[in-house]
Amino acid sequence: MRMNDYIKLVNEKLNEYIEIKYPENIFKSMKYTVTLPGKRLRPVMCLETCIMFGGEIEDALPTACAIEMLHAQTLIHDDLPCMDNDDFRRGKPSNHRVFGEAVAVLAGDALLTYAPQTITKYSKNLSPSTLVRVLNEYFKFAGAEGVIAGQVVDIESEGATDKSREILDYLHIHKTSDLFQLAMRTGAIIAGADDDKITAVTEFAKTFGLAFQIADDILDEISTFEQMGKTLGKDKAEGKLTYVSLYGIEEAKCKLSCLFKNCHDIMEKQDFRSEIFKDIIESIKKRVGI
Repeated sequence: MRMNDYIKLVNEKLNEYIEIKYPENIFKSMKYTVTLPGKRLRPVMCLETCIMFGGEIEDALPTACAIEMLHAQTLIHDDLPCMDNDDFRRGKPSNHRVFGEAVAVLAGDALLTYAPQTITKYSKNLSPSTLVRVLNEYFKFAGAEGVIAGQVVDIESEGATDKSREILDYLHIHKTSDLFQLAMRTGAIIAGADDDKITAVTEFAKTFGLAFQIADDILDEISTFEQMGKTLGKDKAEGKLTYVSLYGIEEAKCKLSCLFKNCHDIMEKQDFRSEIFKDIIESIKKRVGI
């Protein structure tokens, strides 16, 4: 399948899985951010990993969509006034600007639980043991040792004097890489991949996630609102710890190139045959200018 085919399929299922029911406002708020136009990288990478290891796309679709719901939850909460206080997301008003802060908080909370419910409700062909493994992955990466940990360190790093490489890596591994790890690990598990392959895709996803965040840090400095769909320059203004703030743009670009080379090396060594992954990497490199 091509990238656009994956995106179309994910969009159709997301629209199907989130029904508007009473109380309507909470479901409208949830669906608003989940269905905002986006690249759907995490669900696409979940589906592509499953296919790469010989699995069926239908078996991975509920999990892939659940991961996009989880991603939307992080965006809703990240944009709140008590967090990054951003009025725009993907070129549209942030959730709290449309539905109010209280409903936005609740919508994020609701998506945290609605996502695994989607996995259990629609994953008809997964064995009980596989389903438990997938859910365990979700809870690990969604929780206090996953993306939430990354968000906490992100907040604590604002204006901090201790701006070490170790803290920066921890922040971005959890805030960004964890969702890519979740996507690829669950795709591999659903396909029945062995432990060695799961370890390899974990390393690829962790490396790709770090690269993705460095690219985002660079684009926050050099891109435009029209290209990114969100307020730019906020990281620098708020003294956030980023690769650009620690090393500068050119060194960050160098680090980004090295990480993407590592991704290609992992694919070659493990014989991961995926034009989708290669195209995603090349697209990001083109946007950043490397």
